[in-house]
Amino acid sequence: MGTRYAPNGDVRIAYEDLGGAGGDPLLLVMGLGASRAWWPAGFVSALVEAGFHVVAYDQRDSGQSTHFTDAEKVSPFAGLLRRRPVAYTAEDMTDDAVAVLDALGWGSAHLFGHSLGGLITQRIALRHPDRVRTITVSAAMPSDAGGLAQLRHIRLGFVIWAARLTAPEGPEGDLAVGLAMARRISSPGYPFDESLARAAIERETAMSRGIRDAAAMGRQTGAPWSGGRLAELRVPTSVLYGEQDPIGRPSAARATARAIPGARLVPLPGVGHDLPREIWPRIVDEVRTLAGRAGAEAAP
Repeated sequence: MGTRYAPNGDVRIAYEDLGGAGGDPLLLVMGLGASRAWWPAGFVSALVEAGFHVVAYDQRDSGQSTHFTDAEKVSPFAGLLRRRPVAYTAEDMTDDAVAVLDALGWGSAHLFGHSLGGLITQRIALRHPDRVRTITVSAAMPSDAGGLAQLRHIRLGFVIWAARLTAPEGPEGDLAVGLAMARRISSPGYPFDESLARAAIERETAMSRGIRDAAAMGRQTGAPWSGGRLAELRVPTSVLYGEQDPIGRPSAARATARAIPGARLVPLPGVGHDLPREIWPRIVDEVRTLAGRAGAEAAP
């Protein structure tokens, strides 16, 4: 149905209804610097077929949402280590998701977050527990680990590689950088789908600079969190992680699942930091099962 916008004060959050009206509401939250263009159409279709009404949005400073271009410019790594906000807080980012729920008329929804999106889903559930039915956290850091504490869960070799990744400005350079990143985070246990990556990159670069916008990513990583701890979270949770993730160590998922009461830890053999089509049925089944568990717990 095309791009729509949800207001959060002066910020406009772009979102898109991806189908399944009448199903259980499911909000998709994508990762660092990445727009909703990175959600594979086939994965979304599988979620719709499983009975979900699926909506995806662009976090602030990504895609077609508001970008804070006048803010101080810092690298994503420097933003992570900041003690004060670069442009906004993590609480602001959680409120963006609620603004989308409000625009949709959804009182509450299931959340699926990948990478930074998985971190944000934890915080949405902590800050707005009445608006969240379940959270599925994929390839993410634990919300309780901030700044320097996150370094023990990150593979610094990837950080160094990403900082050195360059290509000429323009469409060809955008595609080259996007494909290099997509290959780097891909799953060693499954074939790399270049056509799927190209489609996402071309759609994203039509909206914004995406993963080439280091300043935007620095503002996102530089959004500090001062909210609740994961031990306080009472939302049914599944924590998914690729056993061969080149960005985050398995310790990140284990720490997240260990901290959240009742969370289910789901290792994915052969998977990197992406969502290969071969595991879509497994992930959809996890999301569907978790939703069923929440419904059973809510029943009188």
